[in-house]
Amino acid sequence: MALEKLGGSLSSAIHKILRQPIVDEATVKELVRDLQRALLQSDVNVQLVLDLSKRIEERALRERLPQGISRRDHVVKVVYEELTKFLGERPTKIDLSPERIQTIMLVGIQGSGKTTTAVKMARYYQKRGLKSAIVCADTYRPGAFQQLKQLAEKVGIPVYGGDGGKNPAQIASEGVERLFTEGFDIIIIDTAGRHKNEADLIKEMVLMSERIHPSQVTMVIDATIGQLAASQAKAFHEATPLGSIFVAKLDGSARGGGALSAVAATGAPIQFIGTGEKIEDIELFIPSRFVGRLLGMGDVEGLIERVREAEIKVPEKKAREFMSGKFTLMDMYEQLEAVQKMGPLRGIVARLPGIGSKLPEDATDVAEDRLRKWRFIIQSMTKEEREDPRILQSSRIRRIARGSGCSEKEVKELVKQHQMMRKLMKSLKRRKLPFQMKFQ
Repeated sequence: MALEKLGGSLSSAIHKILRQPIVDEATVKELVRDLQRALLQSDVNVQLVLDLSKRIEERALRERLPQGISRRDHVVKVVYEELTKFLGERPTKIDLSPERIQTIMLVGIQGSGKTTTAVKMARYYQKRGLKSAIVCADTYRPGAFQQLKQLAEKVGIPVYGGDGGKNPAQIASEGVERLFTEGFDIIIIDTAGRHKNEADLIKEMVLMSERIHPSQVTMVIDATIGQLAASQAKAFHEATPLGSIFVAKLDGSARGGGALSAVAATGAPIQFIGTGEKIEDIELFIPSRFVGRLLGMGDVEGLIERVREAEIKVPEKKAREFMSGKFTLMDMYEQLEAVQKMGPLRGIVARLPGIGSKLPEDATDVAEDRLRKWRFIIQSMTKEEREDPRILQSSRIRRIARGSGCSEKEVKELVKQHQMMRKLMKSLKRRKLPFQMKFQ
């Protein structure tokens, strides 16, 4: 069961109780069974599930109802609060003030995704106005430095290190010292993968930590390992106290629920989660928001944050042109690019209250594929065709279809969709909108 299916199951259980005319003891017990089934299928530890469901049942049935609150609303509130508590407290945020340099040392077993995570975290802080850099202290894996450098160059993040020669602790120490003098705010140290039973490598990790004194040690855990995450986190925490945990590969793991709950049970705070393969697929782990999305309550705050990060801005002059019907295919392309910056469409829809959990699993995939093809089609057009799609006759459509790798039908569909959007925007000018539009 993928994490999306866990959300669908939990949301269905909640909506089932919302439809009940009377919420009595039998209804609450049925809800608890549905929650147990959903969590167990997502690889959450049996004892943790039993403890959680017991607390939900006791609170739902025995707590005194607040004035003006129905039993139904109270039960939903209890489920939300207990699941949020179950996934741990929100970790202390790292100090983002430019006056204080921060060093974050990444640790974890081989194959957990540390290299990609290092770039994701550096990019995350870079987008928030901080000067980020990475130190590659992995001298064991062939090509580790080159792989890290290639990924980081895509987003303009410098990498210090090399493919061999010096020992890892020396590379880390020299890298931090050099980057510090160059005025970087956030320095992330990517270390070699190690296993909790490899005493020498664990010792090396401890020595490196003692030498560079990182502001925070962050362990990267692969979400697909499920409940084994707990023993890994515990072993590393005992060697070098963990400041936070990054749960990677949470985009479609059948065991994602197990990893999240197992790590939370160790007491080590989860700070970030990786929600996809792209560098931009990273988000702060805020239990209340995460649970809200799982239950189908949405995460509007998170959606707004994504929009701000994508910097979707429409100048006033351009907005007025749109509403006058001057909406070209190039304008449409720019808007598609802005949406693409927000990340996978599935992640955007999941944040919309009451919508994400109700859509069929493949609906967003189909929509995302269509948007991707539209971008290719527009890229294959000449400037003249983008400005005035009315000149697109059969021969031009055939050429564009061949150039974009799409069918002629898909090209015509895009043109039709553009015409509809153009008419819609023009009609907005004639209507009295219930709000005052604000332009950048």
